[in-house]
Amino acid sequence: MDTPPAEPQPDPGPTPALTGVSVIMPVLNEELHLSEAVQRVLDQDYPGPFELVLALGPSTDGTDAIAAGLVAADPRVRSVPNPTGRTPAGLNAAIQTSSYPIVVRVDGHAMFPADYVSTAVRVLEETGADNVGGVMAAEGSTGFERAVACAMRSPLGVGAASFHTGGEAGEVPTVYLGSFRRSALDRVGGYDERFVRSQDWEMNHRIRQTGGTVWFTPEMEVSYRPRPDVRRLARQYLEYGRWRRAVMRRHDGTASARYLAPPVALVAVAAGTVIGLTGRPIGWLVPLSYFAGAGIGGAWIARRESLAVQVRMPVVLATMHGSWAWGFLTSRERVVD
Repeated sequence: MDTPPAEPQPDPGPTPALTGVSVIMPVLNEELHLSEAVQRVLDQDYPGPFELVLALGPSTDGTDAIAAGLVAADPRVRSVPNPTGRTPAGLNAAIQTSSYPIVVRVDGHAMFPADYVSTAVRVLEETGADNVGGVMAAEGSTGFERAVACAMRSPLGVGAASFHTGGEAGEVPTVYLGSFRRSALDRVGGYDERFVRSQDWEMNHRIRQTGGTVWFTPEMEVSYRPRPDVRRLARQYLEYGRWRRAVMRRHDGTASARYLAPPVALVAVAAGTVIGLTGRPIGWLVPLSYFAGAGIGGAWIARRESLAVQVRMPVVLATMHGSWAWGFLTSRERVVD
C-alpha cells in the first residue's frame, strides 16, 4: 500500500530578529574586580546583538590598563572617557555612545549570572515595564565583608527594599542597577548628573512620574562585593544618606519611615548619651537599648554564619545606620533647576 505524500508545510518565514542589548558599566578604581565583571558580561547566554561600553573615570590604580586589554581582546567591548569620574556622568556617556534599544546597567564590582540579560529582555517583554531589576546579592570573602553582606540582605541593616531582601515580583519604586528601554531613558533625559549618589532612585522616580513602570523580579540576581573595611563602608553610607536627603529636597513626597528611622535613632541615641553624661542615668536607656538591639539583632541575622562574622555584626550595623543618619542630618546637597 502506497503511503500518501506528506502535506507541504507552510514556510515559517525568517526568524524574528532579536532585540539588541547594550550593557553599560561605569568604572573607577576597579582593578580588583573589573576583569571578572567584564567576563561575566561577555559570558551571557543571550543570542541577540550585544555590546559592552565601559565609561572610564580617572582611576589611580591599574584599571585603565586592564580596560585597554579587555577592549583589545573582544570586539564587543569598547570604552568612552568619563573625565569627572562621577557615576551618572559615566552612565550618560555610555548610553549616548551605545547602539541598541535595550540598555542594561552593571557596575565594575557586580557579577552577572549567565542568564541575566536574557531574563531582563524576557521580563521587559512580558511586563511592558520601562525598567526591570532584581536582587543585589551581597557576597563577601573576609569576615568583615561577609558581615556587611549579611547586613545588606536583612531589613535590620538596610530596610525592606525588595532588591536587598527579595520578595514577590511586581512594581516597585526602584531596583538595583536596572535594564531599561532606551525610549524611557530618552523620555526622562537619562541620569541627572547632579546626583553623585541616589541617581538610580531619582531617575526611576522620574520614569514613574512620566507614566512608566519599574519592575522587580527575583529571577534576576547580581553578586555584589561589599566594602572591605569600616572606613570605606562608613564613607559609602555617609554619601548614601547625604544624597538621599537631596532627592527628598528635590522631589516632594518621597520621604518615608524607612529613610527617616536612622536619623531619628541617631538623634535619640545622642540625646540619651548627653543626658546620661549629665548625671541622669535614665539617659543611658536609649543608647544601651540601641546597642543591645544591634547586638541581639546582629546575632540573629548572622546565626548561620561563622563566629568571625557574628562578632563583627554590631560594628557593621552601627556603622551603616550611624553613617547614613549622619549624612542625612548634615546634608547640604541641594539640586535645583
